[in-house]
Amino acid sequence: MSNGFGVMIEALVAVLLLITIGYCVVLDKRLRRFRADEHSLKATISELITATEIAERAIAGLKLTVRECDQNLGERLRAADRFAADITQKIEAGEGVLTRLAKIANASRPLAAVTAAAPAPAPDTNAVLAAAQAFAERARMRSNGRAA
Repeated sequence: MSNGFGVMIEALVAVLLLITIGYCVVLDKRLRRFRADEHSLKATISELITATEIAERAIAGLKLTVRECDQNLGERLRAADRFAADITQKIEAGEGVLTRLAKIANASRPLAAVTAAAPAPAPDTNAVLAAAQAFAERARMRSNGRAA
């Protein structure tokens, strides 16, 4: 029995060794996949670092562009403010000229109102008739080729 018992223990140890070897093969495959994933992960990380550096340079360029635009816009706004102040001054000066012209026109109106208020002499109907006939006669002569 001791011989059978020893064989049984050795068989059990052999089975356990086979299971251990199988498990080691499985672990080896998993470790290889893990290493392959590690390499791809390192490649992904390096690409991410490169993309981050590119983005940082782009952000620095954008900041510089924003500063330049801000300065340019500030200069344009200051020029627009000066232009607006200049236009305001010119409008005020124009209003002053217009006010003076209005005063001059108002000052000259009473004379025109007095002359317009005076009754106009009644037109002489005979003189108007004679002038109209003379005008018609000259028009007839022109149309016939005889200019007066």
